[in-house]
Amino acid sequence: MNVMSQRHYRHIHVEPRETGFGAEITGIDLSVPMSAAARAEIMQAWAAHAVVWFPDQPLSLDALEAFTQSIGPFGVDPFIKSMEGRQHVLELRREPDETAANFGASWHSDWSFQETPPAATLLHASVVPPVGGDTLYADGVRAYDALSPVMKRLLDGLEAIHSASFAYGTKGFFAKEAESRTMQIIVSEEAEKTCAHPLVRTHPVTGRKALYVSPTYTVGGIVGMTGEESRALLGFLFAHMVKEAFVYRHKWRKDMLIMWDKRCTLHYADGGYDGHLRVMHRTTVAGEKPV
Repeated sequence: MNVMSQRHYRHIHVEPRETGFGAEITGIDLSVPMSAAARAEIMQAWAAHAVVWFPDQPLSLDALEAFTQSIGPFGVDPFIKSMEGRQHVLELRREPDETAANFGASWHSDWSFQETPPAATLLHASVVPPVGGDTLYADGVRAYDALSPVMKRLLDGLEAIHSASFAYGTKGFFAKEAESRTMQIIVSEEAEKTCAHPLVRTHPVTGRKALYVSPTYTVGGIVGMTGEESRALLGFLFAHMVKEAFVYRHKWRKDMLIMWDKRCTLHYADGGYDGHLRVMHRTTVAGEKPV
C-alpha cells in the first residue's frame, strides 16, 4: 500500500506486507466499542489483505467476544470443547510437558466441511513461548491467479468433498491419539459427514477467486472424477497453494490479535516450543455457503 492508499484510512493505520497479503493495523483500541467508521475501515483492510493483525491489544475475553461480534455473528465450532461459560471461545492451551502432536499442524481452512463454513477466525495471544509457535498462512487468491488459463478452465465448476473424518472421526487422527492433551477434542461420528464445495471460491466482498481446498478436510475426492484423477489434481493443488511465494509466516507477540479470512486462505500452526506454555483464545465469525 502506498501513501495515497493509506489516506483512505482515517481511523486506523494499515501497514501491509509487500505482497499485499497480510497487514498490520494500529491506531485503535479494540478493548472499547469502535465507531461505525472505524469498523468499516477494518473490514476494508481485512478484505484487501485477508490476514490482519493488531499488536498490543491486552483484551479480556469479554472484549474479544465483543470485537468478534462487531465483525459478524459467532460461527459454530464443532469437535473442540469450548471454555466453561464461554460457548464461543476456544482456549488453545499447550502445557510445557505435553507431548501430543501440535494442534493445527497441517494445512487447512477451519471447518470447511460445514455447509456454511466460517468467514473468519480470530486468535488472541495470552501466553507466547520464547521460541517457535509461528502460524503460516497461504494466499488462495494469488495461488489461483498464478494458474494457467487452461487449468482455470478445468477447475471451473468442479466441486470437491470435504469432511472432518480424517481428524475428528471415530477412526481419525485424534481417535487414535495415545498422548494426553489439555485441549478437549470431541471425536464423533458427526465428523464423518461430507459436504461438497467448489474447488474455486468467489469472495463475497471482493469478487476475487481463490482456491478452496486443503489436505486436512478436502478428503473425499472431486465430484465426477475417479479416485486416481482426484488424487492427481488435488495433489497438484495442495502443493501449488502452499508454495513459498504464496505463504506468510506470522510471528506472535503477547497481546496480539490476528484475524484471517477463511474464504481465501489456508493456515498451519507450527510447533517448536516444547517445554514452554502457550495459551491462545480463539473465536470464529459465521460465513456463507461457498460459491
